[in-house]
Amino acid sequence: MQRFAYELRKLRQEAGGLTYREMARRAHYSLTALSQAAAGEQLPSLDLALAYVRACDGDAEEWERRWHDTAEEAAVRDREEDAAESPYLGLVRFELGDHERFFGRDRLVADVRDLVWRRRFVAVVGPSGSGKSSLLRAGLIPALRAEGTSLAAIRVFSPGDHPLHTHADALRPEDADGDTILVVDQFEEVFTLGNDPRERTAFIDALLTAQHPDSRLRVVIAVRADFYGRCAEHGELAGALSEANLLVGPMSPAELREVVVRPAQTAGLIVERDLTARLVEEVHGAPGGLPLLSHALQETWRRRRGRALTLQAYEAVGGVHGAIAQSAEEVYGRLSPGHAELARLILLRLIVPGEGAEDTRRPVDRSELDVGAASEDDIALVLDRLANARLLTLADGTVDLAHEALITGWPRLHRWIDDGRARLRVHRQLTEAASVWNALDRDPGALYRGVRLAAAEEAFSDIGTLKELTGSERDFLTASITAREREQRVAARMARRRRQLIAALSVLLVVAMAAGAIAWSQSHVSEHRRKQAVAAQKDALSRQLAAQSTALLDYNPDLASLLAVQAYRVSPTAEATSSLYSAAALPLRRLLTTDARSVESVSFSPDGRTVAASSSDGRVARWDVGTGAARTTLRSAAGEVRAITYDRAGHLLAANDADGTLHVSNLTRGKAWTATDHAETGPLAFSPDDRTVAVGSSDGRIRLRDLATGAVRTTLPVSVGGTTAIAYSPDGRLLSVAGARVIEVCDLPKRETRAIKFTGLAPPTSMALSRSGDLLAVGDALGQVRLWDSGAGRWRARFADHKGPVSAVQFSPDGRLLATGSDDSTARLYDVTTGESRVVLTGHTRSVTSVSFSPDGTTLATGSRDRTVRLWDVSRGAASVTRRTENTPTSTAFTADGRALETGDGAGRVSTWDTVRLQNHSTRDVVFGTTTRSVSLPPGGHVTAALSSDDGRTVQVWDATSHLRRTTVHSGSRSELFVTAALDPHGRVLATGDTGANVRLWDVATGRSRRVLTGHTDAVVALAFSGDGHTLASADGSGSIRLWETATGKSRALLTDSATSLALSPDGHTLAVGHDDGTVRLWDLSTLTLRGALKGRRLPVTSVAVSADRRTLAAGTEDGTIQLWTLTVPSPAGVIDGICRALHRDFSQQERAQYLLGQPQYRGCASRSQGRHVP
Repeated sequence: MQRFAYELRKLRQEAGGLTYREMARRAHYSLTALSQAAAGEQLPSLDLALAYVRACDGDAEEWERRWHDTAEEAAVRDREEDAAESPYLGLVRFELGDHERFFGRDRLVADVRDLVWRRRFVAVVGPSGSGKSSLLRAGLIPALRAEGTSLAAIRVFSPGDHPLHTHADALRPEDADGDTILVVDQFEEVFTLGNDPRERTAFIDALLTAQHPDSRLRVVIAVRADFYGRCAEHGELAGALSEANLLVGPMSPAELREVVVRPAQTAGLIVERDLTARLVEEVHGAPGGLPLLSHALQETWRRRRGRALTLQAYEAVGGVHGAIAQSAEEVYGRLSPGHAELARLILLRLIVPGEGAEDTRRPVDRSELDVGAASEDDIALVLDRLANARLLTLADGTVDLAHEALITGWPRLHRWIDDGRARLRVHRQLTEAASVWNALDRDPGALYRGVRLAAAEEAFSDIGTLKELTGSERDFLTASITAREREQRVAARMARRRRQLIAALSVLLVVAMAAGAIAWSQSHVSEHRRKQAVAAQKDALSRQLAAQSTALLDYNPDLASLLAVQAYRVSPTAEATSSLYSAAALPLRRLLTTDARSVESVSFSPDGRTVAASSSDGRVARWDVGTGAARTTLRSAAGEVRAITYDRAGHLLAANDADGTLHVSNLTRGKAWTATDHAETGPLAFSPDDRTVAVGSSDGRIRLRDLATGAVRTTLPVSVGGTTAIAYSPDGRLLSVAGARVIEVCDLPKRETRAIKFTGLAPPTSMALSRSGDLLAVGDALGQVRLWDSGAGRWRARFADHKGPVSAVQFSPDGRLLATGSDDSTARLYDVTTGESRVVLTGHTRSVTSVSFSPDGTTLATGSRDRTVRLWDVSRGAASVTRRTENTPTSTAFTADGRALETGDGAGRVSTWDTVRLQNHSTRDVVFGTTTRSVSLPPGGHVTAALSSDDGRTVQVWDATSHLRRTTVHSGSRSELFVTAALDPHGRVLATGDTGANVRLWDVATGRSRRVLTGHTDAVVALAFSGDGHTLASADGSGSIRLWETATGKSRALLTDSATSLALSPDGHTLAVGHDDGTVRLWDLSTLTLRGALKGRRLPVTSVAVSADRRTLAAGTEDGTIQLWTLTVPSPAGVIDGICRALHRDFSQQERAQYLLGQPQYRGCASRSQGRHVP
């Protein structure tokens, strides 16, 4: 690897000593990437290496051979290094044999050892990741053995799902001299895995016998801190814990240094001082940090340089908080789609979703992983891959997570759990019930009935979810459904008797009503109190639903929106109103559903009024975009319809199916023709003149069929293998064809082809041409999207945000945006010019298979294997006018008449812009003789405040007309440096915010401090005055926003919203809050509720302003962009109408049970469900 890097550097010198800046221009990689490619620290990717070579005019073929040789040598070396034993264990706990590598816990080991000898029943309590298991196994047990005290035996076990049955023998003392020590690790399993309360109680009682004076047992349990309260359910256990427990707290910095350095020293390695200091700083005081630290050290060891563990290697693995996710994503990304889905099913079986506590791991028997149609070889492969990456442990026929830190440290797994939490709970109960049923020889009395059966039936209602069950679980569910149907038939025969009973009850009801009327007349005095209690209950439920909506917004936006609507309907509390407007900011315009297993392809009609979708069951449906009304256009007997597309006139719709039959329907005449060629199962594309349709095939050929007759006009022999995507150029002269490893561009008039090589790249999975024909977007199997510049003949950009294969790509009609869909269940929008990821569209629960823009580019349709088509308003919240400037706007202010906008920047200048097209009228210097970090200006711009760049020690106020400095204020302490400043509208009062969490008001005339406003807990990062100067808004780095009365210094309101900039409307009724992600949120200060959100560039908003009439908002971002929005805030009723028009569904039974206590009166948006579903 070092040799390869040396030769790269030598090639650069032979090319004339090119600068990396020049190479970056040629190679279209960053300076950092190119310099690191030749640094020799790791082998660069083949793509990067060849870009480096081409920039130096080297021989690409020769260097590709060198790269493969070097990669093979590195692989051999890696295999040799893997054979060496790491001094760090990663996520795996320490065992008894790891005592020599266990450091940093001497004091705690001594404490627990002494406690064991003083008390016969001891509890070791600590949060997940505090090292309880390792303390007992590698610390306590070796310490007890080293003392030489006579012990009969030491036994270590975890309770499991049947603790008394499994460990009955272990609970008996050994028949020998001395005491028997029982170490019960992960004691919380008696609550998470044990479902029989009687067995749990009996097991705990058996452990507590150790307290008897004549007992020969001593018991040590390790219990997670969040389950400590559950132990109080057993009275005697609670008493025992109160008398003898040891809390495992965080390690001191000195102990952490031992954990980092000592294992390396025993292995003859060294740890860089900078790395040790960084690790101690990042882990000290962090809850659950030890497994993260151990894993990061293990991965750093894998990337060591010689004998040294370096800070650079540590940063390369993602650090303490990123190493687990990086390791997990690496192994997950190397799995095939089928194996990746199997890995998801396996991992979720190893989880117990928390109920009032954190999620926990669940060891399972290997036989429980025989799910769906997976073969034994497939399961073994996935388990081996996960175990080799030390994410799982395999021992004695049991499979378990290596550590619970994986649950919180790997975002993908955490998202899987959150997305399916309700079904996971049902699944865990179903697994246990099926086990009991089998243990009772499948006794019908053990079958599900009632609510539990209904919940299980809904959770596993289709083939996609049934594959998550084992054969035993499926048999149990089927038997339960069969038994219910049998009981219903018996119940029908009892109908006559039931009617007689009802008649009798009716008489009783009349009597009861009469009695009730009397009671009501006697209790009408307390009616007012009852109404107050009901109102309080509604307010509480409303706030609860609003909080749940906010928590789900990023993970399950559909349910979050329904909960927000219901929260407001229950009671229009401030929290409910805020959650409602947060949901309104989501871009979903309409949700359309089918009965098929999945949606395979979507396409907008040229007039944008209709969207068509093909499905796995052979249907093509069309929906009216305006009303959502649906009808089926065609059915295919062959099953899955894989691709559909409209012609440019919108009269024809072409579709091909899995059998190779091409269907072309004339939508105006109602006629159609079909043509069958069993190889033609690939993608479709109409020619721009609508005379031919190109059809991809599995045999590597492209057939051009006449649209009038269906006859094959010509066949293009391309060499791409099975076709994954095809696209015409706008003039119809070129046809691009993507296959497994290559894209070929066919010149149709000349019948010539040229290949775009994918040397070293992942196989392409999707492709699209821009309307201009100059850009080709290619999605691949590793979640990357690349842009090919056909004019320059090179790759222009790469996007790598998806976590699964990119199944669909499409350019917007104007070519400025690129939409992508992926197996990771998300769609994304990219700015083609800047490469910025504009929007991530979440809501689909399975792979996104297709994307399609409406002709005007304002709506995006996405189809998914979750059986839905979603229409997204991709223009929602977008700025009406945008202008790029040279410097970052650090402040913005409208003139009094609203016709102009003024911006200040860090260069001490103020620019004036019109508010129609953001044309620059003037730019003038307002600060002289000093360097500035930012300029703040009030409306009118007669004075400006300049925050100096001399470490934040001074703020100067300048007269913008005379260019004279009015005053200078100084920070009073080195620990209280100025961060931000603002002037009141009259230019008389200066407000400053500092690193000491203070807001100071200064008299501009005298330069003296008027008042200090305290209450913030972090550095004050943003300030804004109201139009009359009576109110000041301030925001700190912890996400706290305060409103102050400037006359009295009283804090009159508090909001929670992380801010980078603030603006108060001139009337003081609206607060605009800029954010790091480019969003501007609007708060109604009369009710302290969120009233809207505007989506801008995904960069920090550095300044924001609201016009006097509250109709226009301006914002500046870090890259120098100014944006204008026209403000329209709909009423809550309008927001609810929009959400329900998009979702048109009720709560599911599971959702109702989990969030609404099963109450049937809450109907979600069910009243608008007509006409959206494909029959």
